[in-house]
Amino acid sequence: MMMTLLMIFVVTGALLIGALWGLYLPLSKSWEGFLIALAGGALIVSVMLEMVEPAGQVLSFAALAASLAAGALCFTLADWFLSEKMRAAGGIGLLLAITLDGVPENLALGVSLIGADPLSVAALAGSILLSNLPEAAGGAKQMHKSGRSKPAVLALWTGAAVLLAAAALAGNLLLADAGAPPLAYMRSFAAGAVTASLATEIFPKAFKQEHFGTGIAIALGLIVAYGLTQLSGG
Repeated sequence: MMMTLLMIFVVTGALLIGALWGLYLPLSKSWEGFLIALAGGALIVSVMLEMVEPAGQVLSFAALAASLAAGALCFTLADWFLSEKMRAAGGIGLLLAITLDGVPENLALGVSLIGADPLSVAALAGSILLSNLPEAAGGAKQMHKSGRSKPAVLALWTGAAVLLAAAALAGNLLLADAGAPPLAYMRSFAAGAVTASLATEIFPKAFKQEHFGTGIAIALGLIVAYGLTQLSGG
């Protein structure tokens, strides 16, 4: 339970610290783009090693593909609805990406923490920080620039943090006996959602803010995130 609470603290803290950073500390367009791209690079590792590969060991290719497509479709439809129908402020897409990716991922995370060794938990915590911190910083800043007040933006990101923390706790307490297939579907759905977010929200925003540094930041995020996974043996 201590490891679960530690991970919940990391998940919640990364989003809140990132949002505060984006709202109250100077963040140039170039740095904003670089940090968002850094998070995107880390998410590439997360998609393949923490979501697709574990799900692929349980599900058939057809089931995996269908679940991935469903996650991508759900994110795309929700993003379109918020952007076109509700005229949502900028940065909502990043918040949506973290939520759609994070809820099923954190449900599975809560289960995977049962009996996990400290080194694995430390590596996973580092990966979460690397991806969530810059995403929250860039997303919160964009939302504020689009007209939302700082308290309103902070409240939205706080709500997302609480939701993800609750998902991790629920996974640890309620899904320990759920079996491998449901968790595999959760992981593959999350992989589809975050892949769609990379293409439509994260990388385009990063490139718009920092043309020349985007590729370097993505590669750096990928390298660091992959290195962290090696600390736990894969």
